[in-house]
Amino acid sequence: MAVRFILTDYVNQALAQAAYDKLEDGTFAGRIPACTGVVAFGTTLAESEENLRSTLEDWILVGLKLGHALPVIGGIDLNKEPQREPAEAV
Repeated sequence: MAVRFILTDYVNQALAQAAYDKLEDGTFAGRIPACTGVVAFGTTLAESEENLRSTLEDWILVGLKLGHALPVIGGIDLNKEPQREPAEAV
């Protein structure tokens, strides 16, 4: 049975949709259009990507904690109620 890491998959799918721009001062800005407000900056493209990942992770955690509807990305819906197996099944 293959192990699937839902949050990791969600983050990776969202980052695959990221758009980056080089700004006039030579720095970079990254955003994920499907995730309203997820924007990050960096002095290099790599730094912008790293900052965008961190911002996205924080955005997801806050959204889940506050009960915000998160976009379905790559077929992954984090808004579903978790399904629990009965203790006897374990």
